[in-house]
Amino acid sequence: MAGRLMSRCLVSPLRTAMHSSGVSPAVTTVTLPIRCKVTHDTGILSVVQRRGVRKLTLNHEKKRNALSYSMLENLGRALMPTDEDPDFDDVSCVVIAAKGKVFSSGHDLNEMREPISSPTPKELFDMCSFVMRAIHDFPVPVIAQVGGLATAAGCQLAASCDIVIAGESARFATPGVNIGLFCTTPSVPLLRCVPDKKGMYMLFTGEPITAEEALVHGLVSKVVPDDELGDATINLTDHLCSLSRDVLVHGKMALREIAHERTLETSYTKASHYMAKNVKMNSCQEGIDAFLTKRKPNWNNN
Repeated sequence: MAGRLMSRCLVSPLRTAMHSSGVSPAVTTVTLPIRCKVTHDTGILSVVQRRGVRKLTLNHEKKRNALSYSMLENLGRALMPTDEDPDFDDVSCVVIAAKGKVFSSGHDLNEMREPISSPTPKELFDMCSFVMRAIHDFPVPVIAQVGGLATAAGCQLAASCDIVIAGESARFATPGVNIGLFCTTPSVPLLRCVPDKKGMYMLFTGEPITAEEALVHGLVSKVVPDDELGDATINLTDHLCSLSRDVLVHGKMALREIAHERTLETSYTKASHYMAKNVKMNSCQEGIDAFLTKRKPNWNNN
């Protein structure tokens, strides 16, 4: 990573997250090139924004859309606000999709094969963890559109998203144990989605589960026929974009804070705080007035 400059737009949110969790920034700081402009096509990742939807398409079929260090860098840039990305505040939702029959096969194993130079395994996994945190911390919903196989870090990528729409032929697996590399980092979002017993089974056997199984166990939000996957995603993004962006941002911020609270009392205390703040927002008052007067709400982002 010699010669790379620390990017303020990427380090600042990461440091904030690490400080809040009690982790030293020196342990997990990652660096990206200082220039963070979102490009339309990097060769392996296509980034297109239209009418409030930012769509990121993994476009490296030859490598089964592997999450190489380069792919992760590109995802990181597309998921972080920068001065060179004036459209960021217009985003109402993000879609992460993939070209081909494989959503993502996980890390590029060639980057972990000795002799290893750069990036080091620690740098690679730090970068991957950073991207997953960027999805978690992204201010509006992030949707995974999974139309094929999602394995290892590819399964991690899908599990990290707020909503997962899957085609009926999609499969999910954490097969690292079978090659001697336990899927420890993929287990983080996986075990937040599925019951422990199912997650442990996936992690210790490496066996894939179907889209329907993933739906039953909470890894997937909705399953549709393969030929309807694109339309189902568009219907969802159209709906999200018809809503108040301010309320989407507020809601996701609240859910991030209360979703994994251990005690019911703390969850309700924080939820009440966010609900009270929400009532005072212009978008809420506009929505209530529109409902009571039987008219369509006029959101500021429309």
